[in-house]
Amino acid sequence: MATLPDETLRKILIQIQQTAIQSQRALSIAQQQQVSKERERRILQLTMNEISQLESSVNLYKGVGKMFLMVPRKAMEDEMKQQEKELTDDVNNLNKKTKYLEKQFMDAQSQLRDIFHHAPKQQ
Repeated sequence: MATLPDETLRKILIQIQQTAIQSQRALSIAQQQQVSKERERRILQLTMNEISQLESSVNLYKGVGKMFLMVPRKAMEDEMKQQEKELTDDVNNLNKKTKYLEKQFMDAQSQLRDIFHHAPKQQ
């Protein structure tokens, strides 16, 4: 394997390290967002379950700012189903993003290991 000048090797190492750090930060953020979306979806599912157990004659109210508006049951259920679908899509997209970032981070670590493993030993 041809040896690279020290300055070039140093630049490559810095670039790989920066890629690993950026991937790790983005991965952490994506995982936090995923946990948050999962929590929102679970709360929404529990709310939908509670509403489905109520009698159809019970009035439903939706919070709007500092007040509550009476909302027809069908409209409330449709809106909640739409929110659940959006949250599920968000979680799936974040899952894909997390897998990509994990792969990117692992690749950067692997490149660093390969460089240091194949580096000539200094005495």
